[in-house]
Amino acid sequence: MAGELTAVEAGELQQKANQLRKDILTMIARAGSGHPGGSLSIVDILAVLYYKVMRLRPQEPLWPERDRFVLSKGHACPALYAVLADKGFFPREYLARLRQLGSPLQGHPDMRKTPGVDFSTGSLGQGLSAANGMALAARLQEASWRVYVVLGDGEIQEGQVWEAAMSAAHYGLSNLIAFLDYNGLQIDGTVREIMCPEPLAEKWRAFGWHVLEIDGHDHAAILEAVRRSQLENHRPSMIIARTIKGKGVSFMEDQVSWHGKAPSEELLQNALRELEGGRNNGR
Repeated sequence: MAGELTAVEAGELQQKANQLRKDILTMIARAGSGHPGGSLSIVDILAVLYYKVMRLRPQEPLWPERDRFVLSKGHACPALYAVLADKGFFPREYLARLRQLGSPLQGHPDMRKTPGVDFSTGSLGQGLSAANGMALAARLQEASWRVYVVLGDGEIQEGQVWEAAMSAAHYGLSNLIAFLDYNGLQIDGTVREIMCPEPLAEKWRAFGWHVLEIDGHDHAAILEAVRRSQLENHRPSMIIARTIKGKGVSFMEDQVSWHGKAPSEELLQNALRELEGGRNNGR
């Protein structure tokens, strides 16, 4: 179907994803704090969106015809910052200032300070509501741009998410495409133990959404899911992306302890060597 990746494109995306993961870990290590696990799990989703899907002008961050992106799980902003820097929204040197006083790259995205950030997030559960508003605005303006949003699986335990889910379906926001980063872990343990969200696909369908389930680290599958969702004319789309927390680094993968702490210099170098060796290919 339209949007399939060639072998060259697939290789380029994999290289991008590896570099983004290295940038994420380096900036968090330098900052001494941050959230590596959930940042690493969404890298492949962001790579496909920003390099293969979204209409953007990095030199004109507020271009009216751009596609919008909302990182509802705002603590994973190192992944977004790495992409925005690579795309040219701001100098790469900014990455070394993550979480510093006066830095444009704070611990959660701030649309007032960071070029390329379309909505300030951090308090979980609010991003989908904001994305709904953007999608409605596009409809009122008869504009063709779309809104993409990434939510966390722990985040959807928030009641506001389900109010927004009902609202998006009620208004038939077919220009809204959401991803659920379903890595199975949140700060206090497994999502299933803390507040099990299953059956996920059935719930979103019951709320009136078009639902797809994919491997969230398979670039071709991510792209195909987006293309299929773009064909929807009457419903918002939810792409449930099954991911691995800490993806790409053996000692971080599927470990809840890496939800929100920085690696030491020794562990950073170990992780960078793994990524340089291409461990991130496949699940």
